[in-house]
Amino acid sequence: MDQLIAREEPVDFTPSRASGEKRLAAFKGRMGRHYAGERNHDLGPSDRSNVSALSPWVRSRQLLEEELVRAALDRFALSTAEKFVQEVCWRTYFKGWLEHRPTVWDDYRRGLNYRFDAVASNSGLAKAYEEAIEGRTGIEGFDDWARELVETGYLHNHARMWFASIWIFTLRLPWELGADFFLKHLMDGDAASNTCSWRWVAGLHTPGKTYLARRSNIAKYTGGRFSPAGLASEAPAIDGANPSPGMLIGGEPIPEGDIALLLTEEDLHVETLCPPGAKVKALAGVTFPDARSTGGAGDVAKAFVEGAMDDSLARGSERFGLDARKSASEDLLEWARSVECKTIVTGFPPVGWVRPHLDALRASLAEEGIRLLYAQRDWDRAFWPHARKGFFGLKKQIPSVLAGLGFAV
Repeated sequence: MDQLIAREEPVDFTPSRASGEKRLAAFKGRMGRHYAGERNHDLGPSDRSNVSALSPWVRSRQLLEEELVRAALDRFALSTAEKFVQEVCWRTYFKGWLEHRPTVWDDYRRGLNYRFDAVASNSGLAKAYEEAIEGRTGIEGFDDWARELVETGYLHNHARMWFASIWIFTLRLPWELGADFFLKHLMDGDAASNTCSWRWVAGLHTPGKTYLARRSNIAKYTGGRFSPAGLASEAPAIDGANPSPGMLIGGEPIPEGDIALLLTEEDLHVETLCPPGAKVKALAGVTFPDARSTGGAGDVAKAFVEGAMDDSLARGSERFGLDARKSASEDLLEWARSVECKTIVTGFPPVGWVRPHLDALRASLAEEGIRLLYAQRDWDRAFWPHARKGFFGLKKQIPSVLAGLGFAV
């Protein structure tokens, strides 16, 4: 039987693995029927007892997806924890889907630049945009979520869907601007999950299928906290098409022997990035939080990224018995030259704002005979090939993929 949990204190979003582990342990008993039945309710920022709120730690891989799934299956049968496991896999699905279609991210970034040019030249659009991001539209719930996002760096998933729908279909604002607002402020801001989710609401991810926010649904799942009037009654899909899926680009095998380890915000699980035969002789980390948005990162999101990196470097320094260096992006080449290792390893950078920086560094290092290798995790390697089309294709493979990864299902 699921553990019944009373109203709790607000989640402690300290950006450390220890804090994430504490939250994971506290939520472990709620990953079964309790989660399946209660997860859609937005109880407000002071009560997240019905959802895990683990996404900030998972996004930076301070906690790994398999750790969440293993915690669920240690307590429940897969059939009981199915909904929780599927939600973990949604994040994996979106990342795999975008890996098959990297031009979707490029198109979003180009479209965003076009939209900001329009904001700069159109006073009416500029006014509507400013009112939306500052929570001054007069729409109950929407304004509250806009302020909550900026202040806390987090929103309940259902609130994200309502917000995106109101942004697109009621306020008639460009979806790219809303996606950028989320990416700027969310602690769990992720290129794939954020872009694909906004495209899904708009009817682009699954062509023609949109999400319409309804007053009755919001009132029901916020416990009557919000009941906004004047919402759009229709949600016509935005025109657009998805490119055909291409070939996946994988990581490289990591050789035995001396290596230098470079951490980025894409993968901070320093304990498991390298195989046992590799010997870490140097450790550094670099973050690119301001590259996520045209206007840089919000204060809360940036503080989480920087704090998570500091924590990971501290753990790595203790684990490997060496000093760790937090580098600025412009210093990476100098650091790589100084470590006297011909092989540098970093976590596989998925499509997003970090990969271009690493690809450029990789090319520069190659000219000097230094290899920068991308270490891809088994989880991604096993799941991403099933993310070519809709989520159902990956969903039906979950039991067999988990079994292949060593889970007892």
